[in-house]
Amino acid sequence: MDRRIAQFIAALRASGVRVSLAESADAFRAVEELGVKDRETFRSSLRATLVKEQQDIPTFERLFPAFFQPGEPPPMSDATQGLSQREAQMLAEALRRFNQRLRDMMEKLLRGEPLSPEELAELDQMLNNSEMNDLRYQNWLARQMEQALNFREVRQALEELMQLLNEMGMNREHLERLRQAVRANQRAMQEQLRQHAGEQILQNMVENKPREPRDGLLNRPFQAFNEDDLRLLHQEVRRLAAALRTRLALRLRRARSGQFDLKATLRANLKHGGVPIELRHRDHTLKPKLVVICDISTSMRYCSELMLSLIYAIQDLISKTHAFTFIDHLEYVSPYFEHHPATQAIDQVLQRMPGGHYNTDLGHSLKNFNETYLDTVDHRTTFIVVGDGRNNFNDPRLDIFRTIARRARATIWLNPEPPALWGTGDSDMQGYAPLCDHTFQVNNLQQLANAIDKLLLH
Repeated sequence: MDRRIAQFIAALRASGVRVSLAESADAFRAVEELGVKDRETFRSSLRATLVKEQQDIPTFERLFPAFFQPGEPPPMSDATQGLSQREAQMLAEALRRFNQRLRDMMEKLLRGEPLSPEELAELDQMLNNSEMNDLRYQNWLARQMEQALNFREVRQALEELMQLLNEMGMNREHLERLRQAVRANQRAMQEQLRQHAGEQILQNMVENKPREPRDGLLNRPFQAFNEDDLRLLHQEVRRLAAALRTRLALRLRRARSGQFDLKATLRANLKHGGVPIELRHRDHTLKPKLVVICDISTSMRYCSELMLSLIYAIQDLISKTHAFTFIDHLEYVSPYFEHHPATQAIDQVLQRMPGGHYNTDLGHSLKNFNETYLDTVDHRTTFIVVGDGRNNFNDPRLDIFRTIARRARATIWLNPEPPALWGTGDSDMQGYAPLCDHTFQVNNLQQLANAIDKLLLH
């Protein structure tokens, strides 16, 4: 328990709560005197000794149950118990119809085997989650783990398995019991992932030093933002945009002189008898021309909103921007930005395409673009897609994307998901990525600003 309390104090400090060594010692003495059997007394003793400012109470209340009421995931059971030998043979035969990857996970769920520590460690390494140090990431991180394990395909495969067993003549009562047991095991494994995600975040909070508020905001994953963060986010966007504008203006000013122009120099110096006193250079302004297509479905909304805010905050240094948004169809949104400040324009865009239950369909949106807006892309255009490349198993229309990429000067993809998840589940990124000149992972505001910096300044 002493070790857990020490970790809890470290997590409080990592979250910005000031806890001195003397206050830490007071907490241990209070627990020693009052004990841990009565949960409310235990909580009050820690709060009284560790928290001295009203503003830190919500942080304490959020972290306390995570450290001292972890619970255990529901137990998993062997769903195959009670099957006759003939039914067990049916199950084995039906499983052979699926590929090895799906079969391994299905068998684990059928036998009621939780994920091993080695498998969980492999997931941590794949997702590179060592920077996550806020419990608001917990459910998002658990969903990322589910995607890495292909949970969606496994669920669909298990339903197909039950249908096969029904067609093969398995006893209906046994089949229903098998179905219910497997579903219970799925829920138990999801809870195991959620708790592991929480433990990983708590460990990061203990091990990582506290960050400055700005740094924490810049590096917080988009999926962990809430509405209360938006004001601070837009302040950071304005600050980053000002820095980008300064750098881009300097680059353009240096580029205007262009290459030395011999013919223009000779003509200009005829009055000096051909002596090249006045040098001339080709005008070579490098203002970029952009076409930006942003996914504003629920999982992508903040990333796309901040991308559009940054682009339009430096619009005076860009030749032309054609901006589009999509969920299941394409919308042209540039006119909003031409007549309103960026924040107001984005509000109007989100009102036109509010969040809700959509089937994201980039393929259909590319078809809309090809039919109506293809002429916005030419050899001077940088074509940018902001999205996770997930199409809900719809046609990705790689043929149209290839056509657009060939017309453009450069094709760029900004994706918040780690490359390890590209191509998993309903992701079509492994089809899109080879057609792009560059792909960037942009899971937070700092990565997004760095990507725009590379696009516009290099």
